[in-house]
Amino acid sequence: MTDFLHRLSETTVNDRVTFQKQNGIIGRSVEMCEIVDTVLQVAPTDITVLITGESGTGKEVIANAIHNASRRAAKKFIAVNCGAIPEGILESELFGHEKGSFTGAIETRKGYFEIADGGTIFLDEIGDTPISTQVKLLRVLENGEFMRVGSSEQRTVNVRVIAATNKELEQEVQTKHFRQDLYFRLRSVNIRIPPLRNRRADIPLFIESFLSEEQKRDPSNHVMFTDQAMATMMRHSWQGNVRELKNTLESIFVLEHGRVVDEVVLAKYLHSGATVEDNRSLPVWLGKSSDQAERELIFRALFEIRSELVDLRELIVRLQPRETLSLPIPEVDTNTNLVSLDDFSLLEMEKRLIRHTLTRFGGNRRVAADTLGISERTLYRKIKDYGL
Repeated sequence: MTDFLHRLSETTVNDRVTFQKQNGIIGRSVEMCEIVDTVLQVAPTDITVLITGESGTGKEVIANAIHNASRRAAKKFIAVNCGAIPEGILESELFGHEKGSFTGAIETRKGYFEIADGGTIFLDEIGDTPISTQVKLLRVLENGEFMRVGSSEQRTVNVRVIAATNKELEQEVQTKHFRQDLYFRLRSVNIRIPPLRNRRADIPLFIESFLSEEQKRDPSNHVMFTDQAMATMMRHSWQGNVRELKNTLESIFVLEHGRVVDEVVLAKYLHSGATVEDNRSLPVWLGKSSDQAERELIFRALFEIRSELVDLRELIVRLQPRETLSLPIPEVDTNTNLVSLDDFSLLEMEKRLIRHTLTRFGGNRRVAADTLGISERTLYRKIKDYGL
């Protein structure tokens, strides 16, 4: 039975790896593995999928993968950037128009929904669509019905809708910039792609893949990175996510033709406004697993908390004479190692720190994760592992 389960697990992993290669999905982090598993589950259905995440995280790659693994794979995949189309013509682009329906409409034209009939339409940056268009999107999502601009004829299409946005649609709903009913209709399945800085273990894989693509186009060019340069890239915040990383590597490949790139050379290509983040939130790349890096991160945070307690006590003593205090000052033994391995294990320290941080912020897991310098998904996993 154990051998059977092991073979089944290996088959699942191999299937996932093969699927990622076929669809250009890069990453072996826990977050990316969970995303791919979700894609494989929802792809065979016609359920609407909402993909969220910062700009440049690869939302269209995931949308393409869903289409390729669906029963509509032989049909068209139409990608529409709703944020790039002027508000005045977005409705016409999506649903088409009749000849003479507005100035410049010199002929009847199909919209993207009609063109994608039988296939998949990907509505990128759907959070930027005007309210008037959102009403018509809701209708076509619910029953496939729409009308061209300037027409009174009801038309129907059979289209699978995948939407994406870099906005927090819940906040957009609260500020009346996005319809609540459309939001509920879109979020049947929500795939959230974490920013690159929250899955740093995937950065070397992206670098290897991008450089391999460039070297296929120019086999004579062999750009190499020193260990220090690689560590710098692992620490970089990558505010533009995968898109910024790819553009940076393309520039380096062209301009540093065949050279060895160290941290000094690399600094020319990294934007000064998005360099190294706070060390507390950076697991430095040392060839270690993400779990090892996160534990070392929490270990450092414990020392910082101890130091802050000492500083706080000294500040209280300095600002107010002891005899005027109505409450006793807690004593902090500065000679005691608060996180000594002689007292308890590293796992126990991690558990205590997580419990302390959650209590400090009233159970708010998002704030706690930011404070600990780990992803929210990782925090959820650790809470489950430790039974907190």
